[in-house]
Amino acid sequence: MKQLNLTPHIGCAPEDFGKTVLMPGDPLRSKMIAETYLTDAELVNNIRGVQGYTGYYKGKRVSVMASGMGMPAIGIYSHELYNFFGVESIIRVGSAGGMHPDLKLFDIVIGQGACYNSAFVNQYALPGTYSAIADFDLCRKAVDECEKRGLRYKVGNLLSSDNFYNDAVDQSAWVKMGVLAAEMESGALYMNAARAGKKALCICTISDLIAGGEATTPEQRQNAFHDMIQVALEIAE
Repeated sequence: MKQLNLTPHIGCAPEDFGKTVLMPGDPLRSKMIAETYLTDAELVNNIRGVQGYTGYYKGKRVSVMASGMGMPAIGIYSHELYNFFGVESIIRVGSAGGMHPDLKLFDIVIGQGACYNSAFVNQYALPGTYSAIADFDLCRKAVDECEKRGLRYKVGNLLSSDNFYNDAVDQSAWVKMGVLAAEMESGALYMNAARAGKKALCICTISDLIAGGEATTPEQRQNAFHDMIQVALEIAE
């Protein structure tokens, strides 16, 4: 009989998860990835409707589970996966708002690092400013996979923000520092991975252009980001 490892947000046995978990924000995108790409996919967690599945992609055992929105949410789920369920790598697959002038809708951004405006880091009581970075091997593999597929992509800093709606709408200071795109989760994911001694990477698809006002539809954000998903599945360990 399986020994369940119950946390407030995940309820299954540790062996129910693969060593790599893809984490979209949206539970419906988690379901779509499992149904579209995984064989023998099994629903292993559905507490609070945050659907987690485990199955096989080209013979590799891989899991996919939603993270919810924002650093507090992914901070909870990634902490539990890393520390209680034996997960070694988490690859966030999500949407981001393009800030760099060369980015177009549906381009891929690979988050080499994550700037942040969050207090999440304060829990570590560090005597300075912390640089939240991705795992280098996962980052390199993602670049190689994008090159092989001929995809439009950029590698660099993301802005991981606590705010979706923000009175300070001028993002030019971040753009001057070379930040490529804004999202809401990677900073906490990278910090949790570092603290647990595990691996993390954020791969985002540009869903809107912050300066130009162009945007994808909710249906496209849920269903159309297949290049990013395939890159993440190919590099899963």
